[in-house]
Amino acid sequence: MKSLHIFLFLLLILIVSCSKPKENQPITNTEAPVDFALAIHGGAGTIKKENLTAEQDAEYRAKLEEALNAGYAVLENGGEALDAVVAAVKVMEDSPLFNAGKGAVFTNEGKNEMDAAIMNGADRNAGAVTGLTRIKNPITAARAVMENSPHVFMSGAGAEQFALSQNLEEVDPSYFYTDFRFEQLEKIRETEKTELDHAALMELELKDPFFNDRKFGTVGAVAKDKKGNIAAATSTGGMTNKRFGRVGDVPIIGAGTYADNATCAVSATGHGEYFIRTVVGHEIASLMRYGGKSLAEAGDEVVMKQLVEMGGSGGVISIDKNGNIAMPFNSEGMYRGYRKANGEAKVMIYKEEK
Repeated sequence: MKSLHIFLFLLLILIVSCSKPKENQPITNTEAPVDFALAIHGGAGTIKKENLTAEQDAEYRAKLEEALNAGYAVLENGGEALDAVVAAVKVMEDSPLFNAGKGAVFTNEGKNEMDAAIMNGADRNAGAVTGLTRIKNPITAARAVMENSPHVFMSGAGAEQFALSQNLEEVDPSYFYTDFRFEQLEKIRETEKTELDHAALMELELKDPFFNDRKFGTVGAVAKDKKGNIAAATSTGGMTNKRFGRVGDVPIIGAGTYADNATCAVSATGHGEYFIRTVVGHEIASLMRYGGKSLAEAGDEVVMKQLVEMGGSGGVISIDKNGNIAMPFNSEGMYRGYRKANGEAKVMIYKEEK
């Protein structure tokens, strides 16, 4: 009897020890591996069918599909994930529809200041820039920092000086002006004159999608190439009416942008302050690495639970080394899409679309 008790005790210890998460535990696959794949987003926020006309809906979908196809073409031809995410992001930076590049929002001073970041999952090399005003495609500046400097993060005039030394395309700051974004700034300025109380501002955000979405403008892409490498890229104009040199999560490696072949690549969009505090990209990767969670499980844990508990809104796009894609978001909508090897482009906007 005593030997039986000892055997049962040892068996219990073995079962418990085997059930504990281990570092680099195999990641659960939700689908069969694919040769290559790409996912994109164009921002999250109060995006409802009633807030977009049929023409606007079609315009957004067409541009998202164009961005997907640009990245897909790179991957299909054997190109690198880094090239694919840059190609996709540049399409959205060049469009006034999104809060990045041409469509960037205005600061309180009436300027367009842009941030961007990129990360290579193969070696975890990364580059980021903030406060750009003259570089047509900020994502190209982030990549130049990653590949052609010993640094990771550059800001303001120094970042622009470096970008110009790399022969990146320069434009006059007026290139980024759009009537819609300037009208958005003026409305928010006027609103804040009469609604200075923090609680009142929070209440207004819940009632007015126009005001709420001042915080939710970003574009991004994640990809897996034929060699099995993954990458992430994100670009934004920041928050409408931002002051005091505010920087969001996009250029902060590990928060709004992250990539590691061992786990996943992530590009985020939402209320940046919460994404910084949660370190969203790295947190998702850590849940996969140390918790043994699948890409989808890790994304849901962070976006649908941790962020919600803190009061943060937005979403992410993510991809793992097998080409699994997860795009969780806790806002009313997120401009998003994906395309996998030998598949058609899939574009979605509203919460109910799968």
